[in-house]
Amino acid sequence: MSILSKAAAPNDENDGTSNSNRNTSAGASGVEKRRSLGVGSFVLLALGAFVFLFPFYYMFIGSLQTSPDTSVAGAFPNPANITGENYLNINNSINLLKGLINSGIFTGGVIFFTVVFGLLVGYALAQMHFRGKGLVFGMMLLVQMIPFQLLLIPLYVMIVRDYGLADTYLGMILPFAINSTAVFVFRQYFMQLPSTLFEAARIDGASELRILWQIAIPLVKPAIVTAVLLTFIGPWNEFLWPFLVTKDQSIQPLAVSLANYISNISATASNPFGAILAGACVLAAPAVALFIFFQRQFISTNIGSSVKG
Repeated sequence: MSILSKAAAPNDENDGTSNSNRNTSAGASGVEKRRSLGVGSFVLLALGAFVFLFPFYYMFIGSLQTSPDTSVAGAFPNPANITGENYLNINNSINLLKGLINSGIFTGGVIFFTVVFGLLVGYALAQMHFRGKGLVFGMMLLVQMIPFQLLLIPLYVMIVRDYGLADTYLGMILPFAINSTAVFVFRQYFMQLPSTLFEAARIDGASELRILWQIAIPLVKPAIVTAVLLTFIGPWNEFLWPFLVTKDQSIQPLAVSLANYISNISATASNPFGAILAGACVLAAPAVALFIFFQRQFISTNIGSSVKG
């Protein structure tokens, strides 16, 4: 028995050593797999980012070129071909600052009404009980499936002929004052809040507007930021409706001014390609800056931490 035990002992030690070696090799292979997966993911993400960002890079480089180069080599121009005259030329033609101010007024008005009406309607659909609430919500979803272009003619007749709001900021803003997507976003956020908060406030005698202002709105700030960002890009880039209701160039948004430049003035410009890209860069810059600045708030949708039991 002693001989057997002595013979078995080295085997046990060998088994333990081999098991540890296997575990070590398995761990090393797992690390290698994770590293390879990480490198592969990084390469794919880098490739996707390059494909996505290359048009913006090409637009910016094209706006700085003295003579237009639409080939692939134009993405890497000669430094001697770089200038800022295109921005001066487009500014002398359409006044970029005035166009940006008009776009800001138009977009700011749309965002203001969208947030105000979205909060009111979203709160009512989520936390209030009234007859026909389901019908109102169904109609709201139905509106999302109707293309805006189908409503252009009746809206134009109503805004321009009936209300006399042609060539006014209000005439541009009114058709976009209520955004059904923003209403849906606010409704979903309000439905996540515990109803006991609102019931306790009602028992204390608070009105619905006071509950909305002091309790509900502080808890859905991420929803407000999301609604602002989702709403901003639409009116900022909107062309068709402002083009129809405005003939006065002094109140036209930048998108409409750029379209007028392309159709009327660019044929006589020395470098229309670079001037158009310069105007596009100016139009895109505020949108890009806004999304970068509010990126953290935009992706944050967890409001559970704001509610304490």
